[in-house]
Amino acid sequence: MIIFASFTKIEDSLRYFIEIAFNGKNYHGWQIQPDAASVQQTLEETLSTLLRKKIDIVGAGRTDAGVHAKQLFAHFDFAEAIDKKELCYKLNSFLPKDIVVKSIVPVKEDAHARFHALSRTYEYHICLEKDPFATDFSYQLHQVPDLEKMNEAAKILLNYNDFQSFSKSKTDVKTYHCIITFAEWKLTNKKLVFTITADRFLRNMVRAIVGTLLEIGLGKRDINDLHRIIQSKNRSEAGTSAPAEGLFLTRVEYPNELFI
Repeated sequence: MIIFASFTKIEDSLRYFIEIAFNGKNYHGWQIQPDAASVQQTLEETLSTLLRKKIDIVGAGRTDAGVHAKQLFAHFDFAEAIDKKELCYKLNSFLPKDIVVKSIVPVKEDAHARFHALSRTYEYHICLEKDPFATDFSYQLHQVPDLEKMNEAAKILLNYNDFQSFSKSKTDVKTYHCIITFAEWKLTNKKLVFTITADRFLRNMVRAIVGTLLEIGLGKRDINDLHRIIQSKNRSEAGTSAPAEGLFLTRVEYPNELFI
């Protein structure tokens, strides 16, 4: 079914990064879940069918149910050289319309899509007017929050590295430490976009931060409350998580030396 670049067996498997984008509306997140559709399972099953071998893939990170990705990388191993262009074409033919494979690239044998990522960037989209075409891809808010206050509060995030207050309570992480390097709100034509970049993110972290900053912007909390919330290390002190449909993973960066 698939055209390999070579049928010569290679002693050690070759490793590939696969770059994808997806509309998360119909999926229970990235990670394989019992009795629920996931992006990982859909991609693994399609790869396994085309390559005629069970393929396991490891993603750059988890996305929650309903969250979208404009760019996400995963890696997989295969013991034969692959015609990357042909495989990419066939994957897009077989995958559902809400998942697209953008590229497949060979990487060094120890390259890891999750552990070698230098940074991840998310955007959260808010529509400030009723828009039927934005329903699935933004949070529709009918009050205009104070952009200046939210940006002042966002700068506070850069002074901390323990974000347990914004993490989902039941999680298996060993540390709540993250280094946030950028956090900013922008308003353009009735649309608010929050962009945040960090070396890693905790489960539900971005949506919890957005919800808290919105409460500040809507006058429900004071800017300085954010210090107390972060220092408390208590999820119940932070705001309600913003809805999933407004969140996009937009960029994952890696060291250039990983790529062949």
